[in-house]
Order: sequence, then C-alpha cells, then structure tokens
Amino acid sequence: MGVLAAALSACGSDPDRRCVDRDSYDFINGYKIVADKNCTSSGTSSYGKNRKTGGKRMDADWYYDADVSNGYADNGTFSRSEAVERGGFGCSGSGSGGG
Repeated sequence: MGVLAAALSACGSDPDRRCVDRDSYDFINGYKIVADKNCTSSGTSSYGKNRKTGGKRMDADWYYDADVSNGYADNGTFSRSEAVERGGFGCSGSGSGGG
C-alpha cells in the first residue's frame, strides 16, 4: 500500500506544464520556454498574456504535456482539458523517451 500511495502522490492531478512564448515557435525545436512569472497561475483559458519584458512584447501562455528539450517545448497543447484527456498528469515515464 505504501508504494501505491507514494506513486500516486508523485503524480499530481494537474498535467505537466511549461510557460512558453507563443510567438517564438520554431519548426524544429517548438516553443521557447520562458520564466513561469510570465504566465498567470489561474486556470483561465484566456489566450496570450501579453507582457513587455525588457522592451520586447511576449505572448506567454501555459503549454501542457509537452516534450521538453534544450529550453524548448513541443508536441503539447495549450488546452489544459485536452492534456488531461491525453493522460498528461505530470508523471515522468508516461511519455516518450525523447532525445
């Protein structure tokens, strides 16, 4: 029982998410990951939190259940509910090995 409880507590009820700049999409790498402070923590579905950071406009938003590599996130979704439906509950090992 203790092993099951530990496994369940290790996986949150929220899908894995990264704060990305929606305007930074690169065909090969995906979206550039930016500091979480650029995204709001609310669960609202408003698209694009336009922020000025260092004189540059940033369209930051949460990107869920993505493959992360070298500061970029790809193959995810901006829809939290879609990520939950795909089974993206922040549990490492449930996705591809990547590389």
